[in-house]
Amino acid sequence: MDHSATDPLQNSLNKFLIIANQAVNEYPFLTNSTIKLLNYSENATYLVKDNSTSEKYILRVGRPGYHSKTEVQSELEWLISIDQDSSINVSLPIAGGNGEYVQEVVHENKTYYCTLFSFLEGSAPDEENEGELIKEFETLGEVTAQLHEHSIRNRKNLAHITRLTWDYESILGPSPKWGRWENGLGITPERKELFQQVSEKIKKRLEAYGKAPDRYGLIHSDLRLANLLVEKDRIKVIDFDDCGFGWYLYDFATSVSFIEHKPYVPHLISAWITGYRKVRHLTDDEVNEIPTFIMMRRLQLIAWVGSRDNETTRELGSHFSEETVEIARKYLTYTKI
Repeated sequence: MDHSATDPLQNSLNKFLIIANQAVNEYPFLTNSTIKLLNYSENATYLVKDNSTSEKYILRVGRPGYHSKTEVQSELEWLISIDQDSSINVSLPIAGGNGEYVQEVVHENKTYYCTLFSFLEGSAPDEENEGELIKEFETLGEVTAQLHEHSIRNRKNLAHITRLTWDYESILGPSPKWGRWENGLGITPERKELFQQVSEKIKKRLEAYGKAPDRYGLIHSDLRLANLLVEKDRIKVIDFDDCGFGWYLYDFATSVSFIEHKPYVPHLISAWITGYRKVRHLTDDEVNEIPTFIMMRRLQLIAWVGSRDNETTRELGSHFSEETVEIARKYLTYTKI
Protein backbone atom coordinates (compact mmCIF):
# COMPACT_ATOMS: atom_id res chain seq x y z
CA MET A 1 0.00 0.00 0.00
CA ASP A 2 1.33 3.46 -0.92
CA HIS A 3 1.17 5.51 2.27
CA SER A 4 2.66 8.59 0.58
CA ALA A 5 -0.74 9.37 -0.93
CA THR A 6 -2.22 9.75 2.57
CA ASP A 7 0.72 11.58 4.16
CA PRO A 8 -0.27 15.26 4.61
CA LEU A 9 3.35 16.38 4.35
CA GLN A 10 3.91 14.54 1.07
CA ASN A 11 0.63 15.91 -0.29
CA SER A 12 1.81 19.45 0.53
CA LEU A 13 5.16 18.83 -1.14
CA ASN A 14 3.46 17.52 -4.27
CA LYS A 15 1.22 20.58 -4.42
CA PHE A 16 4.09 23.03 -3.93
CA LEU A 17 6.06 21.33 -6.70
CA ILE A 18 3.19 21.94 -9.13
CA ILE A 19 3.11 25.60 -8.11
CA ALA A 20 6.91 25.92 -8.39
CA ASN A 21 6.83 24.60 -11.95
CA GLN A 22 4.17 27.15 -12.82
CA ALA A 23 6.21 29.94 -11.22
CA VAL A 24 9.34 29.06 -13.22
CA ASN A 25 7.32 29.65 -16.38
CA GLU A 26 7.12 33.34 -15.42
CA TYR A 27 10.86 33.67 -16.08
CA PRO A 28 11.51 33.46 -19.85
CA PHE A 29 15.23 32.77 -19.37
CA LEU A 30 14.40 29.55 -17.48
CA THR A 31 12.63 27.71 -20.29
CA ASN A 32 15.21 24.91 -20.03
CA SER A 33 15.63 24.39 -16.30
CA THR A 34 15.29 21.81 -13.53
CA ILE A 35 14.07 22.40 -9.99
CA LYS A 36 14.92 20.60 -6.77
CA LEU A 37 13.39 21.05 -3.30
CA LEU A 38 15.85 22.46 -0.78
CA ASN A 39 13.63 23.14 2.20
CA TYR A 40 9.98 23.08 3.25
CA SER A 41 9.09 25.13 6.31
CA GLU A 42 7.00 28.30 6.25
CA ASN A 43 7.60 28.22 2.50
CA ALA A 44 8.88 25.77 -0.07
CA THR A 45 12.34 26.69 -1.35
CA TYR A 46 13.81 25.23 -4.53
CA LEU A 47 17.15 25.21 -6.30
CA VAL A 48 16.56 26.13 -9.94
CA LYS A 49 19.27 25.28 -12.46
CA ASP A 50 19.32 26.73 -15.94
CA ASN A 51 20.40 23.75 -18.05
CA SER A 52 21.58 26.02 -20.86
CA THR A 53 24.00 28.12 -18.80
CA SER A 54 24.40 26.05 -15.57
CA GLU A 55 23.43 29.22 -13.66
CA LYS A 56 21.68 28.52 -10.35
CA TYR A 57 18.85 30.40 -8.67
CA ILE A 58 16.64 30.07 -5.61
CA LEU A 59 12.86 29.98 -5.99
CA ARG A 60 10.67 30.59 -2.96
CA VAL A 61 7.00 29.64 -3.00
CA GLY A 62 5.19 31.33 -0.13
CA ARG A 63 2.60 29.63 2.01
CA PRO A 64 -0.81 31.22 1.28
CA GLY A 65 -2.02 33.56 4.00
CA TYR A 66 1.36 33.91 5.71
CA HIS A 67 2.31 37.22 4.07
CA SER A 68 0.43 39.71 1.94
CA LYS A 69 1.91 40.73 -1.41
CA THR A 70 2.76 44.12 0.09
CA GLU A 71 4.67 42.45 2.91
CA VAL A 72 6.70 40.38 0.44
CA GLN A 73 7.45 43.48 -1.62
CA SER A 74 8.56 45.26 1.56
CA GLU A 75 10.98 42.44 2.36
CA LEU A 76 12.49 42.72 -1.11
CA GLU A 77 12.77 46.50 -0.82
CA TRP A 78 14.81 46.06 2.39
CA LEU A 79 17.02 43.44 0.75
CA ILE A 80 17.86 45.79 -2.10
CA SER A 81 18.54 48.57 0.40
CA ILE A 82 20.94 46.33 2.36
CA ASP A 83 22.78 45.44 -0.83
CA GLN A 84 23.12 49.08 -1.84
CA ASP A 85 24.01 50.55 1.56
CA SER A 86 26.09 47.90 3.39
CA SER A 87 28.78 45.29 2.85
CA ILE A 88 26.49 42.43 3.85
CA ASN A 89 26.10 39.64 1.27
CA VAL A 90 22.42 38.95 0.60
CA SER A 91 20.49 37.07 -2.07
CA LEU A 92 18.70 39.53 -4.36
CA PRO A 93 15.31 39.21 -6.07
CA ILE A 94 15.13 38.74 -9.85
CA ALA A 95 12.27 40.12 -11.92
CA GLY A 96 10.09 37.89 -14.07
CA GLY A 97 9.04 38.47 -17.64
CA ASN A 98 6.41 40.94 -16.48
CA GLY A 99 9.03 43.09 -14.73
CA GLU A 100 7.72 42.18 -11.27
CA TYR A 101 9.70 40.65 -8.42
CA VAL A 102 6.66 38.88 -6.95
CA GLN A 103 4.85 36.41 -9.18
CA GLU A 104 1.32 35.28 -8.34
CA VAL A 105 0.37 31.66 -8.97
CA VAL A 106 -3.23 30.62 -8.34
CA HIS A 107 -3.74 26.97 -7.43
CA GLU A 108 -6.99 25.49 -6.11
CA ASN A 109 -8.38 29.02 -5.66
CA LYS A 110 -5.47 30.07 -3.45
CA THR A 111 -2.81 32.62 -4.39
CA TYR A 112 0.84 31.77 -3.85
CA TYR A 113 3.45 34.52 -3.98
CA CYS A 114 6.65 33.33 -5.63
CA THR A 115 10.03 35.03 -5.85
CA LEU A 116 13.24 34.11 -7.65
CA PHE A 117 16.52 35.01 -5.94
CA SER A 118 20.17 35.05 -6.92
CA PHE A 119 22.16 32.02 -5.72
CA LEU A 120 24.89 32.45 -3.12
CA GLU A 121 27.74 29.99 -2.59
CA GLY A 122 28.50 28.69 0.90
CA SER A 123 27.30 26.20 3.48
CA ALA A 124 25.48 26.53 6.79
CA PRO A 125 27.54 26.51 10.00
CA ASP A 126 27.91 23.06 11.57
CA GLU A 127 26.37 22.89 15.05
CA GLU A 128 28.48 19.80 15.78
CA ASN A 129 31.78 21.65 15.19
CA GLU A 130 31.99 23.67 18.39
CA GLY A 131 35.37 25.29 17.72
CA GLU A 132 34.46 26.54 14.25
CA LEU A 133 31.02 27.61 15.40
CA ILE A 134 32.46 29.83 18.13
CA LYS A 135 34.74 31.53 15.56
CA GLU A 136 31.83 31.94 13.16
CA PHE A 137 29.69 33.53 15.87
CA GLU A 138 32.24 36.31 16.31
CA THR A 139 31.92 37.03 12.59
CA LEU A 140 28.14 36.71 12.86
CA GLY A 141 28.20 39.32 15.64
CA GLU A 142 29.91 41.76 13.28
CA VAL A 143 27.46 41.02 10.45
CA THR A 144 24.44 41.35 12.76
CA ALA A 145 25.70 44.70 14.07
CA GLN A 146 26.18 45.91 10.48
CA LEU A 147 22.61 44.87 9.74
CA HIS A 148 21.34 46.80 12.77
CA GLU A 149 23.40 49.84 11.85
CA HIS A 150 21.81 49.76 8.41
CA SER A 151 18.36 49.43 9.98
CA ILE A 152 18.96 52.47 12.19
CA ARG A 153 20.55 54.57 9.41
CA ASN A 154 17.63 53.90 7.10
CA ARG A 155 14.85 54.08 9.68
CA LYS A 156 13.09 56.99 7.96
CA ASN A 157 13.50 55.52 4.47
CA LEU A 158 12.05 52.20 5.59
CA ALA A 159 9.35 53.50 7.94
CA HIS A 160 6.67 53.04 5.26
CA ILE A 161 7.26 49.34 4.69
CA THR A 162 4.74 46.78 5.87
CA ARG A 163 6.20 43.89 7.87
CA LEU A 164 5.40 41.70 10.85
CA THR A 165 5.96 42.86 14.41
CA TRP A 166 7.95 40.53 16.65
CA ASP A 167 7.28 41.63 20.23
CA TYR A 168 6.04 39.81 23.32
CA GLU A 169 2.40 39.91 22.20
CA SER A 170 3.04 38.51 18.72
CA ILE A 171 5.44 35.83 20.03
CA LEU A 172 4.01 34.72 23.39
CA GLY A 173 0.74 36.65 23.69
CA PRO A 174 -2.83 35.26 23.44
CA SER A 175 -2.82 35.07 19.60
CA PRO A 176 0.82 34.68 18.52
CA LYS A 177 1.89 34.45 14.88
CA TRP A 178 3.35 30.94 15.22
CA GLY A 179 0.76 29.51 17.59
CA ARG A 180 0.72 29.09 21.37
CA TRP A 181 3.49 27.26 23.20
CA GLU A 182 0.76 25.76 25.41
CA ASN A 183 -0.24 23.71 22.34
CA GLY A 184 3.28 22.43 21.78
CA LEU A 185 4.25 18.79 21.87
CA GLY A 186 5.03 17.14 25.20
CA ILE A 187 3.51 19.91 27.33
CA THR A 188 2.73 18.14 30.61
CA PRO A 189 0.97 19.99 33.47
CA GLU A 190 4.35 20.40 35.20
CA ARG A 191 6.00 21.83 32.08
CA LYS A 192 3.05 24.10 31.45
CA GLU A 193 3.39 25.60 34.93
CA LEU A 194 7.16 26.00 34.51
CA PHE A 195 6.95 27.60 31.07
CA GLN A 196 4.14 29.89 32.24
CA GLN A 197 6.42 31.23 34.99
CA VAL A 198 9.13 31.73 32.37
CA SER A 199 6.73 33.57 30.07
CA GLU A 200 5.62 35.89 32.87
CA LYS A 201 9.23 36.67 33.77
CA ILE A 202 10.04 37.39 30.11
CA LYS A 203 7.13 39.82 29.91
CA LYS A 204 8.21 41.74 33.03
CA ARG A 205 11.82 41.99 31.93
CA LEU A 206 10.94 43.13 28.42
CA GLU A 207 8.61 45.80 29.80
CA ALA A 208 11.55 47.10 31.84
CA TYR A 209 13.91 46.79 28.87
CA GLY A 210 11.69 48.91 26.63
CA LYS A 211 11.55 49.65 22.90
CA ALA A 212 13.92 52.59 22.57
CA PRO A 213 15.04 53.24 18.94
CA ASP A 214 18.54 51.95 19.67
CA ARG A 215 17.07 48.66 20.94
CA TYR A 216 14.12 48.05 18.66
CA GLY A 217 13.69 48.35 14.89
CA LEU A 218 13.72 46.44 11.61
CA ILE A 219 15.45 43.07 12.08
CA HIS A 220 16.04 39.82 10.18
CA SER A 221 14.19 37.82 12.88
CA ASP A 222 15.43 34.38 11.80
CA LEU A 223 19.24 34.23 11.79
CA ARG A 224 19.31 30.52 12.61
CA LEU A 225 22.19 28.47 11.23
CA ALA A 226 20.17 27.28 8.22
CA ASN A 227 19.83 30.90 7.08
CA LEU A 228 23.57 31.60 7.15
CA LEU A 229 26.09 30.68 4.46
CA VAL A 230 29.76 30.45 5.36
CA GLU A 231 32.32 30.88 2.60
CA LYS A 232 35.93 31.15 3.81
CA ASP A 233 35.88 33.95 6.39
CA ARG A 234 32.59 35.52 5.22
CA ILE A 235 29.08 34.93 6.44
CA LYS A 236 26.23 35.63 4.04
CA VAL A 237 22.64 36.10 5.18
CA ILE A 238 19.67 34.53 3.39
CA ASP A 239 15.92 34.10 3.89
CA PHE A 240 14.50 37.43 5.06
CA ASP A 241 11.00 35.96 4.94
CA ASP A 242 10.37 36.67 8.62
CA CYS A 243 12.02 40.09 8.75
CA GLY A 244 10.01 42.61 10.72
CA PHE A 245 10.05 45.04 13.60
CA GLY A 246 11.45 43.76 16.88
CA TRP A 247 14.26 43.97 19.40
CA TYR A 248 17.75 43.96 17.91
CA LEU A 249 18.86 41.37 20.47
CA TYR A 250 16.12 39.05 19.29
CA ASP A 251 18.31 38.55 16.21
CA PHE A 252 20.93 36.92 18.43
CA ALA A 253 18.33 34.66 20.04
CA THR A 254 17.25 33.44 16.62
CA SER A 255 20.84 32.53 15.77
CA VAL A 256 20.82 29.84 18.48
CA SER A 257 17.44 28.48 17.40
CA PHE A 258 17.07 24.77 18.21
CA ILE A 259 20.47 24.69 19.98
CA GLU A 260 19.62 26.91 22.97
CA HIS A 261 20.14 23.97 25.33
CA LYS A 262 23.62 23.08 24.06
CA PRO A 263 26.41 23.45 26.66
CA TYR A 264 28.53 25.60 24.32
CA VAL A 265 25.92 28.39 23.97
CA PRO A 266 27.61 30.64 26.59
CA HIS A 267 30.74 30.55 24.41
CA LEU A 268 28.65 31.51 21.37
CA ILE A 269 27.20 34.43 23.32
CA SER A 270 30.67 35.68 24.29
CA ALA A 271 32.00 35.36 20.74
CA TRP A 272 28.96 37.10 19.27
CA ILE A 273 29.22 40.00 21.75
CA THR A 274 32.92 40.41 20.87
CA GLY A 275 32.11 40.62 17.17
CA TYR A 276 29.08 42.86 17.65
CA ARG A 277 31.03 45.38 19.74
CA LYS A 278 33.58 45.76 16.95
CA VAL A 279 30.84 47.50 14.97
CA ARG A 280 28.17 48.76 17.36
CA HIS A 281 27.93 49.73 21.02
CA LEU A 282 26.26 47.18 23.28
CA THR A 283 25.72 48.08 26.94
CA ASP A 284 26.08 45.66 29.84
CA ASP A 285 22.35 46.07 30.52
CA GLU A 286 21.63 44.88 26.99
CA VAL A 287 24.01 41.94 27.36
CA ASN A 288 22.27 40.98 30.61
CA GLU A 289 18.99 40.62 28.73
CA ILE A 290 20.26 38.10 26.16
CA PRO A 291 18.94 35.10 28.21
CA THR A 292 15.46 36.67 28.12
CA PHE A 293 15.46 36.80 24.33
CA ILE A 294 16.82 33.25 24.12
CA MET A 295 14.00 31.94 26.32
CA MET A 296 11.35 33.87 24.41
CA ARG A 297 12.59 32.39 21.15
CA ARG A 298 12.70 28.89 22.64
CA LEU A 299 9.06 29.07 23.74
CA GLN A 300 8.17 30.43 20.31
CA LEU A 301 9.86 27.43 18.71
CA ILE A 302 7.92 25.04 20.97
CA ALA A 303 4.77 26.63 19.56
CA TRP A 304 6.14 26.34 16.02
CA VAL A 305 6.99 22.65 16.43
CA GLY A 306 3.47 22.00 17.70
CA SER A 307 1.71 23.90 14.92
CA ARG A 308 3.68 22.86 11.82
CA ASP A 309 4.16 19.62 9.92
CA ASN A 310 7.52 19.33 8.19
CA GLU A 311 10.68 17.23 8.47
CA THR A 312 12.20 19.51 11.13
CA THR A 313 9.17 19.47 13.43
CA ARG A 314 8.77 15.72 13.04
CA GLU A 315 12.42 15.22 13.95
CA LEU A 316 12.27 17.52 17.00
CA GLY A 317 8.92 16.30 18.34
CA SER A 318 8.15 16.39 22.07
CA HIS A 319 11.83 15.90 22.89
CA PHE A 320 12.36 19.58 22.09
CA SER A 321 9.99 20.56 24.93
CA GLU A 322 11.70 18.10 27.27
CA GLU A 323 15.11 19.63 26.55
CA THR A 324 13.70 23.07 27.36
CA VAL A 325 13.02 22.22 31.01
CA GLU A 326 16.58 22.63 32.26
CA ILE A 327 17.23 25.99 30.59
CA ALA A 328 13.79 27.19 31.73
CA ARG A 329 14.66 26.39 35.36
CA LYS A 330 18.00 28.14 35.03
CA TYR A 331 16.29 31.20 33.56
CA LEU A 332 13.95 31.47 36.54
CA THR A 333 16.98 31.82 38.81
CA TYR A 334 18.52 34.49 36.54
CA THR A 335 18.50 37.84 38.32
CA LYS A 336 20.80 40.24 36.44
CA ILE A 337 19.14 43.46 35.38
